[in-house]
Amino acid sequence: MPALGFESICPRVWFFMLLYLLVCLSIVLFIPPAAILDDQSVCGRGERLALALARENINSIFEGQSRARVEVDIFELQKDSQYDTTDTMCQILPKGVVSVIGPASSPASGSTVSHICGEKEIPHVKVGPEETPKLPYLRFASVSLYPSNEDLSLAIGAILRSFSYPTASLICAKAECLLRLEELVRRFLISRETLSVRMLDESLDPTPLLKEIRDDKVATIIIDANASISYLILRKASELGMTSAFYKYILTTMLSSALMFDAVHVVVGAVRELNRSQEIGVKPLSCTTPQIWQHGTSLMNYLRMVEYDGLTGRVEFNSKGQRTNYTLRILEKHRGGHKEIGIWYSNNTLAMNSTSLDINMSETLANKTLIVTTILENPYVMHKSNYQELRGNDRYQGFCVDMLRELSDLLKFSFRIKLVDDGLYGAPEPNGSWTGMVGELINRKADLAVAGFTITSEREKVIDFSKPFMSLGISILYRVHLGRKPGYFSFLDPFSPAVWLFMLLAYLAVSCVLFLAARLSPYEWYNSHPCPMGRKDMLENQYTLGNSLWFPVGGFMQQGSEIMPRALSTRCVSGVWWAFTLIIISSYTANLAAFLTVQRMEVPIESPDDLADQTNIQYGTIQGGSTMTFFMNSRYQTYQRMWNYMHSKQPSVFVKSTEEGIARVVNSKYAFLLESTMNKYHRRLNCNLTQIGGLLDTKGYGIGMPLGSPFKEEITLGVLQLAENNRLEILKRRWWEGGQCPKEEDHRAKGLGMENIGGIFVVLICGLIIAVFVAVMEFVWSTRRSAETDEVSVCQEMLTEFRNAISCKKSSRSRRRRPLASPGGVLRHPTRLQLGVPRPIRLVREMRLSNGKLYSSSGHLTGGGGAAGGGCGAVGGGPSDMGPGPQRLLEDPLGANTTTPPPPPEAATAPPSRSCAHVRICQECRRIQSLRSASSFSRIPPHLGPHSSMSLPRLTPPPPPSSTNTDSEGGGCGTASPKRPKPKPTPPPRPLPPAKAPTTDLLLGKQD
Repeated sequence: MPALGFESICPRVWFFMLLYLLVCLSIVLFIPPAAILDDQSVCGRGERLALALARENINSIFEGQSRARVEVDIFELQKDSQYDTTDTMCQILPKGVVSVIGPASSPASGSTVSHICGEKEIPHVKVGPEETPKLPYLRFASVSLYPSNEDLSLAIGAILRSFSYPTASLICAKAECLLRLEELVRRFLISRETLSVRMLDESLDPTPLLKEIRDDKVATIIIDANASISYLILRKASELGMTSAFYKYILTTMLSSALMFDAVHVVVGAVRELNRSQEIGVKPLSCTTPQIWQHGTSLMNYLRMVEYDGLTGRVEFNSKGQRTNYTLRILEKHRGGHKEIGIWYSNNTLAMNSTSLDINMSETLANKTLIVTTILENPYVMHKSNYQELRGNDRYQGFCVDMLRELSDLLKFSFRIKLVDDGLYGAPEPNGSWTGMVGELINRKADLAVAGFTITSEREKVIDFSKPFMSLGISILYRVHLGRKPGYFSFLDPFSPAVWLFMLLAYLAVSCVLFLAARLSPYEWYNSHPCPMGRKDMLENQYTLGNSLWFPVGGFMQQGSEIMPRALSTRCVSGVWWAFTLIIISSYTANLAAFLTVQRMEVPIESPDDLADQTNIQYGTIQGGSTMTFFMNSRYQTYQRMWNYMHSKQPSVFVKSTEEGIARVVNSKYAFLLESTMNKYHRRLNCNLTQIGGLLDTKGYGIGMPLGSPFKEEITLGVLQLAENNRLEILKRRWWEGGQCPKEEDHRAKGLGMENIGGIFVVLICGLIIAVFVAVMEFVWSTRRSAETDEVSVCQEMLTEFRNAISCKKSSRSRRRRPLASPGGVLRHPTRLQLGVPRPIRLVREMRLSNGKLYSSSGHLTGGGGAAGGGCGAVGGGPSDMGPGPQRLLEDPLGANTTTPPPPPEAATAPPSRSCAHVRICQECRRIQSLRSASSFSRIPPHLGPHSSMSLPRLTPPPPPSSTNTDSEGGGCGTASPKRPKPKPTPPPRPLPPAKAPTTDLLLGKQD
């Protein structure tokens, strides 16, 4: 039996049909002339070949027996309407016909032809479905080679029961199909099974209907349409991937070419039998006259009695002209052609053979070799470094390859990896077909799809998935702009330059306010040395300009400055400044560690909303991937805006692979939308990449299979077993851990290096250099003045002072003074001598107090030295009497080796009882006063006896020291000492009785 080849349209189509047929021709046969009516603009070659074959076959038979010949004339119906059909019949009747065959494709046109033939008593042979609703019984009936509507419904129902299809979908080209298949619809209603009926619209586009059927996952599809529309439906189904083994198609159209071949033989046979009993002839008729053909009734009776074995099987008719005792051959379409899988008999008996589909459904994975389609994607499937030297599956490595090996060992099957041709995962095309791995599964080019293959509802409609072997979501990948690395001066980073500037201004402001407040407040003016009688009215203020600048520095550094405020105003300024420094130092300390150990990332976007609200940074996905489908189908406003941007952006923001997207992120302002697992993997390889925000959705990766695959359950169970045995987690750790970047979960503190805090060492070194420089300048300045005063060379003075400075064995030295007279007796500086003024000589005693400080006590051995001798507490004599620190040496102002004249007895008088205010109640001060009393009556050393006295010229008293701060001289009680008043003239010294001086006493002479 001839059949239409679909190998070029759907290579692996499997469907069932009842005598599959393309119908587009109708026939009017007469002897000698014949006419063919067609209700389509284009006729199929099968019908024309069948008519030509029947004509040649009959004429070859008649050639040796009679002069009768069969001639065929073709008439085409341009429109399926009663007017066109009537007009065509009115053109045929004048030619003289014995029978009209057809039309085959239009029941409406067939009923019109039957009515006209009945009026003219011309036999009508039907080769198409019956008209609906049925017309009243005509006076002159016709015969039909096409099965009745009841028999057709019973045959389809028997096929559905045989294959146990609980649900089916009926596609109707016209509404009459429901009346024609009334028995089939009643059967579904009685059995409570599901039958969905879908009607083609006027455009005759079956794509929307097929998509609905695919979405509903209905596997059985019944098509009730003519051959051309059935062909269109099957072609669209192939484009949509609906021609796999999962789908079964049942076509109600018959093979019209075979029916027409049999109809010609039936009519010729009846004419021959009639011609044997009586001579017949043709008569031209007209539509406008009531004439009839006189042999029509007899020919009709002979047609009902015909018994013929033709291409469509046994041909017999009952009294109503309906075909009886026939069989319907059920054909299955497969790759090699058609195969008969069963026969339905007109007594409603079905005999089915085993089908290849049943054999496939019983197969298992054991000892099978499956074709696995995949795509190169790190770390799922990758080429090995030496893959060009390898063959087969050994060329590949990755997570999915290892998982396939685990599954193959578990389920005892082998596999062959094949890369997808177009390098895509799979997305629907406008015409309904699919690309990528999904398309290969639909077209049965592969048995499995193993990769980072996302399970989506749209893909689930056309292919099957296993249970997910990995959970993930869509994320945003973007490059990070790392802030500058911690440098030598990164300790300044916790505060911005503006804060440091305002802190400097605050320091200057506090210093000025403190200086003014201390000067204006009367409580900051006080007498630091109330002991001497001449300094009772001297008031000092400790907040000089230098101290006012130094005090905030000490407070800011939290070290103190030994300057304590006395007045309420200065204490208020100090308290506010200390509170300010407390907050500043605490904030600085809190932020310093983060700024020194963490490189701050500068990311202009932080969420999908930020990405959608800007246009400076481009973003996109993989072309044809599940991520693109997610944004395309999303109803969330932000995602819709993102899709509109990506869809309309030119040049395109979509990439063909993940590697291309990563390269675009690194080299330009581009954000890549991809699965979170891929995001994590590439962030471990490139430390300049980061994930923006969280996950946009939640989904999983699964193994794809063709829809209705017999291996689905085994693959799913294998994946679940690998997950339960923790094998999938082990494989994930193997391929995701490692990389160039540290783990994101590792938040342990790291040690600071020189690149973090090296700047503070630079500051320290600079401070030391400045301090040494200042000390050298002070040393040079001091030695230069001393050299000018002592009339020695600067180099000699510097060398001498430098030797004393670098001596490590002693920490005290005498105050160096040059003799006033030259070796020849000439005075060096006559102005420095005051004639007539006796030089006071002081007995010095040193002791160490209980608090560890060194105390020196001295008593004047000459008259008039009471004021100077009443030294304070732990400091010793007056500021002009003693040098700094523990310097207690006897000086000879003239530089001679002569002994000093003995002091007068009055010098041994007790020191004044007046003492400093800060030692009046101190136990140490009481001890000091007792020492002073004892030192006043101490004996003079032997070398200062009466015989060793010398007469000195009376000298003019020198002016008092100009410095107001004698801290360096060690003579003040407080921090700063006021100017020393001009000493009063002292009486001439009186000799003292010789006495043995204590070993701890030293004589120190100093010119006032």
